[in-house]
Amino acid sequence: MLNEYNDVLTVGELAQVLRIGKNAAYDLVNQRIIASIRIGRKHLIPKKYVIDYLLSQRYNVNQL
Repeated sequence: MLNEYNDVLTVGELAQVLRIGKNAAYDLVNQRIIASIRIGRKHLIPKKYVIDYLLSQRYNVNQL
């Protein structure tokens, strides 16, 4: 999973992985839905945090 990406993602790469817009990716990071490490003004997201988020969403699918 996510083999073509580095171990640490930028917000732009996070948006690509999740196939969402960059603003939506920033919202996930700023609301701490996906954990990140902030260095200066830059958010860095370890790949493990993205995988944890994807696995946690697996069980949050609305039942019809």
